Amino acid sequence: MKFETYRFTPEVKQALADLEYKRPTDIQYKAIPSILKREDVLAIAQTGTGKTAAFAIPIVERIVALKKRQRNQRILCVIMEPTRELVIQTARAMRSIAKYTDLQVIGLLGGVEQDPQIAQLRKGVDVLVATPGRLFDLISQGEADISRLEILVLDEADHMLDLGFIKDIRALLRHIPRERQTLFFSATISPEIKDLAYSLVVKPVRIQISPKNPVTKNVNHCVISVAMDDKRFFLERFIKEHLTAKILVFVRTKVRAERVKSAMKRVEIESDTIHGDKTQQERNAVIKAFIAGELKILIATDVSARGIDIPGIEYVINYDIPEDPETYVHRIGRTGRADKRGNAISYCSTEEQELFSAIETFLGQTVQSVDIDKKQYQETKDTSLDTNLSIKELMDEIEDIDKRAKKKKK
Repeated sequence: MKFETYRFTPEVKQALADLEYKRPTDIQYKAIPSILKREDVLAIAQTGTGKTAAFAIPIVERIVALKKRQRNQRILCVIMEPTRELVIQTARAMRSIAKYTDLQVIGLLGGVEQDPQIAQLRKGVDVLVATPGRLFDLISQGEADISRLEILVLDEADHMLDLGFIKDIRALLRHIPRERQTLFFSATISPEIKDLAYSLVVKPVRIQISPKNPVTKNVNHCVISVAMDDKRFFLERFIKEHLTAKILVFVRTKVRAERVKSAMKRVEIESDTIHGDKTQQERNAVIKAFIAGELKILIATDVSARGIDIPGIEYVINYDIPEDPETYVHRIGRTGRADKRGNAISYCSTEEQELFSAIETFLGQTVQSVDIDKKQYQETKDTSLDTNLSIKELMDEIEDIDKRAKKKKK
């Protein structure tokens, strides 16, 4: 079935054509009809399955119809996201689908001045895409009236629970009508997720897209055994052998991200970081540069990069092995998007072997291991520009990074 055969308004069809959306993915094919019929939906779908469009397309279609019947301006839909980056991304997706309509979509997020957001709300808004904190701030100030809401969407619900947003979500229910449509999207269906979901939805249509292999066929992934202290040499060599490639590097902590950036700077490789200690303006600038290709190497923590859909990422490198096997799937799902091919490489130290074994158990398969002989391994270290740095200079640099991180927290 093709999108052109759906009974969408001409404006939505034209937007989908511009986006080159030809056929719906599995989650889109199953979710769109139910959402159009105003049914509650509980959807479990892995990253990279096209779930944002699965709710964005029918929501735009529904709200266009609602506005034709009710001319008064009001907030008709709230989409809750766990992170600021996902707010920006989802709001952008909604606008691209609604671009030939008069729908007003804004993203509400913390870390930036609220006055411009308040000004937009006062002009009239149809769709809010928001993080819980900023949304509740503006509700409490009387600037966001969601008392006549038609559609509530909880996106990345599993991640919202991880970040402790469950109280905010339940508090939100006091401000919205009981008679509403609720759409619940999550990558997992743990007991906690199930309890939350069924407290929000009414006789939902349950959709579960669970491929046997949670890693998309478009991604080639492998693991290389590398000592923890030697990872920077292997990253340096890989980047210098792939100078034109867009590479996303995952690390475990904010401080670790800055240390890796400094290590790359020492060997004349330009990179930047994205993590929770950066201001929203800084994070937006980094993402913009990475999308545009002005920045080729982005070093990220998991919270900041969860769910981000950046086109053209050719390689994901797990500089640190994640503690949660599902995080591995989310990470490498940043490459090989849609019909593109992608590659993921994991640098696994002896200390991390147990973590990687848990990942293989979760995947139900053994990840291809790339063997490096002793000669190649030593050559990678010997050819690095970083070998001339003394231990004292290295420790001073690490101490300086740690001090800056502590200063930002104060």
